[in-house]
Amino acid sequence: MNYIQKGTKEFTLAILALFAAGFITFANLYITQPLFPQFTESFGISPATASLSLSLSTGVLSVTLVLFGSLSESWGRKRLMTISIFAASILTVLLAFAPSFETLLILRMLQGFVFAGVPAIAMAYLGEEMDPKSLGVAMGLYISGNSIGGLSGRIIMGTMSDLFSWQLGMVFTGLLSLLICLYFVWALPASKNFTPRKLEFKALTKSLFHHIKDPGLLCLFGISFTLVGGFVTLYNYISYKLLDSPYNLSSTVVGWIFVVYLVGTFSSTWFGSLSDKFGRQKVLLAGIAIMFTGALLTLPINLIIKIAGMVVFTFGFFGSHSIASGWVSYRATKDRAQASSLYLFAYYFGSSVGGTTGGFFWARWGWNGVIAFISACIITAFTLAVTMVLLNRKSRKLENT
Repeated sequence: MNYIQKGTKEFTLAILALFAAGFITFANLYITQPLFPQFTESFGISPATASLSLSLSTGVLSVTLVLFGSLSESWGRKRLMTISIFAASILTVLLAFAPSFETLLILRMLQGFVFAGVPAIAMAYLGEEMDPKSLGVAMGLYISGNSIGGLSGRIIMGTMSDLFSWQLGMVFTGLLSLLICLYFVWALPASKNFTPRKLEFKALTKSLFHHIKDPGLLCLFGISFTLVGGFVTLYNYISYKLLDSPYNLSSTVVGWIFVVYLVGTFSSTWFGSLSDKFGRQKVLLAGIAIMFTGALLTLPINLIIKIAGMVVFTFGFFGSHSIASGWVSYRATKDRAQASSLYLFAYYFGSSVGGTTGGFFWARWGWNGVIAFISACIITAFTLAVTMVLLNRKSRKLENT
């Protein structure tokens, strides 16, 4: 195998290219989240309806992840990722000219379809092309592109919509993404260790049902679904709270509050090291408890306490997510890539369902209702995590008998 090794020019080009692909994907995916209040005002719709501009994208993305992963086995990694990011960028420009909210939703669903090309394929490319000794660093840098992209998209749109208009923000982000796409095409080395093969949907379906029958994996998928549902709900509706009295913050300031996402970069790595020392079971339960504490801290009126609660909440979420996603690969005895795809399906589908459902709680009971819904999600995830612990203990007993 001709692997790409750390320290070479080829390694630098590959990492920067995949960083760029992740940046484009997640900057454009979350581009509408800070705009919900403006959509509510501009189109005369409810907050829950406004959230569909994100929920429909993540919902379609969740369904098409497995499809793109399978197509790449036949069509190639770089080709599909290139199509994905170019299409996503062009659609962002078109969003600025949507004559109605219904048209905007159709374009966002199309984006959700093409967004799946990068998450489903980038990790497979890294696994095939990178030297095993360099894979951990490469994967970490790719994931950082995802988080920085999601953060940048929110900040750009919050600032541009405040200074100019959300339509101009869409055009700016779309054109910037297209320029970055050109760099991706130039920089990413062609696959050297990839061998095309025929699509085998029968084998794919068989292995899928094998994963679904595993109660442990089902618990992990459920944890993914509920935790991200609660997480996205908080960030979907915190803008409404902060733009209103007694805070009356600007869209620019609210957009910059998303910088608290950066604590997730630290917590995901730190929780991983803690799991090596104390075990993933204890660390996962602790992470979920931290997330619950952060949610409760956003209830007081004091703005500093509320933002501190967001930091704690975000810290706990990303730490828990890193443990749960890693546990999937450990739990699955075969077809680990597909098991990871199912985890991502639960993740993005949970984002879609939870993010919109939380809007009904906001409309009926305000911020207290939002936190009640988030708390229910977190308690469900904690219950599933406890179930996972019990299943592991049962497995150990059977092994020792």
